[in-house]
Amino acid sequence: MALGWMTALKLVPWGEVIEATPQIMQAARKLMSNTRKAPADAPAQRIDSTPDHIAALQARLAQLEEDQRSSAVLIESLAEQNAQLVRAVDGLRRRGMQLLLAVCALGVCTFALLAWALSR
Repeated sequence: MALGWMTALKLVPWGEVIEATPQIMQAARKLMSNTRKAPADAPAQRIDSTPDHIAALQARLAQLEEDQRSSAVLIESLAEQNAQLVRAVDGLRRRGMQLLLAVCALGVCTFALLAWALSR
């Protein structure tokens, strides 16, 4: 079992994963800090239609849109890394199946040779 995991780990393009890690961490930290520092407005507040309030709401909306874009980039990056891992595991599954078939074939051949040798 450990050999399979080691092979899977060797198939992952770690250079790309390591290269992308700082950007992913930076985006995640930014997203978390933006989420923590912006408390939700109380729903019972009266809606103010002054120009200052409208400008503040527009700025908040722009910030939320930027946060959503950065979340999408982060999710896309994580999805790509996940896809790479899935491809690596699928390759291991195929190789494991090929190895199982080869071992079975060798077992049958060994049994046939043993039966042939004992019949002489």
